[in-house]
Amino acid sequence: MKFQDLLAYSKSFDLAMRIFYLSKKFPKEETYSLTDQIRRSSRSVSTNISEAYRKRLYPKHFISKLTDSDAENSETQTWLEFALHCEYISKETFNEMITQSNEVGKLINYMIKNPSKFGSNPTEY
Repeated sequence: MKFQDLLAYSKSFDLAMRIFYLSKKFPKEETYSLTDQIRRSSRSVSTNISEAYRKRLYPKHFISKLTDSDAENSETQTWLEFALHCEYISKETFNEMITQSNEVGKLINYMIKNPSKFGSNPTEY
């Protein structure tokens, strides 16, 4: 199995790409603040999942990278709140993206609680 086959990875990647295209419409004055930050955090969700998968033989490293991914997912939600309150996105778009992000969070937490299902064996280390 490749990390790209993980449901958490594919859903987080889809959300990051949706954020990328949506953030292209943000005002220029947000380029080095909101736009960069929301793109960075949303992309970090996927990259940390891929790193975690490569470290799956080491349960503590696996879980650590997944908790990093979960934290980045929460950060992304905060940036989405800013985008909503700055009126850069609609309430409907915000709700859709938060729902998608919450789903990613549930998948990440499933991986954290069930590392052995992803090739990690906590009893060996």
